[in-house]
Amino acid sequence: MHERTLEDRERVLGPDHPDTLTSRSNLAHTYLKAGDLVRALPLHERTLEDRERVLGPDHPDTLTSRNNLAGAYLKAGDLVRALPLLERTLEDCERVLRPGHPMTAGLRASLEYARSRWPDVGPH
Repeated sequence: MHERTLEDRERVLGPDHPDTLTSRSNLAHTYLKAGDLVRALPLHERTLEDRERVLGPDHPDTLTSRNNLAGAYLKAGDLVRALPLLERTLEDCERVLRPGHPMTAGLRASLEYARSRWPDVGPH
């Protein structure tokens, strides 16, 4: 269903429409939950690139995409890319959404989890 919705939205709304980007994000998330990192990671990366270009780096949907990509990198065990992305996204969420926002709190918890699991990686 997510694949078909994405295809339909790309055809009807265009590849850069915010709803199309949401559909791509949903499909990437579904692939990730299914353990299909080969398909999930490129979709998350593309969605983040497009949201940054279309919506700007501080838009809440862009921050969500950055968070999703960081989580996908964590799931893939790619700490070199995950930790700096988590740190940057947390900083941006604290600035844009404020420290008490649920996404900010979730990012803080994800970063603490990653650092506790891999303490030798340290802050970036």
